[in-house]
Amino acid sequence: QLQLVESGGGSVQPGGSLTLSCVASGLTLDTYAIVWFRQAPGKEREGVSCISSNGNTAKYADFVKGRFTISRDNAKNTVYLQMNSLKPEDTADYHCAGDRYYSNTYCPMEARSYEYRGQGTQVTVSG
Repeated sequence: QLQLVESGGGSVQPGGSLTLSCVASGLTLDTYAIVWFRQAPGKEREGVSCISSNGNTAKYADFVKGRFTISRDNAKNTVYLQMNSLKPEDTADYHCAGDRYYSNTYCPMEARSYEYRGQGTQVTVSG
């Protein structure tokens, strides 16, 4: 069973940066697509970014395009989310989720499409 653990969250001022990590254990990550999604209190869950298992496909929600970058290092069983130019509206719990699909270039942005999920890491942006 794939187990995912997120880290790297914290409190930053607007305009600051954070890098989140999603580390897998139990199975190797190289056949799994990964999505980062977030949920803020009183708001619906929303997909932030996803990356296919081979790393060739990356997708971003419109509200993070140009600010966030997803990447993966399969040798380290880790997927990263580099977040720059953070805004107060980015405040949320960030989770990663993983699953395997028919194509190694496919990743859906909907968190409900993924079987395995981590516990999340909190990101707070305030000044």
